[in-house]
Amino acid sequence: MRYREDKPEYLLRAREAVAAWREKHPQGTYEQLVADLGPDFPEGYAPVLRSVLFVIESRGAKILTGVTVIGGAR
Repeated sequence: MRYREDKPEYLLRAREAVAAWREKHPQGTYEQLVADLGPDFPEGYAPVLRSVLFVIESRGAKILTGVTVIGGAR
């Protein structure tokens, strides 16, 4: 999928679908995610789905470990 063809609705729907998928499949892999959700999205959207899963997992890891972001660059 080309960037110009992407729509904000696709990304919002991807975030919701990936979050729901992760809850149902806590040990699921990127390949399983794409196999399960890929057909519901435009062709070539697999990298976006994998990216959304990465963001969800990294946020969860930060919360679990207590990592915080310190604001104010020097």
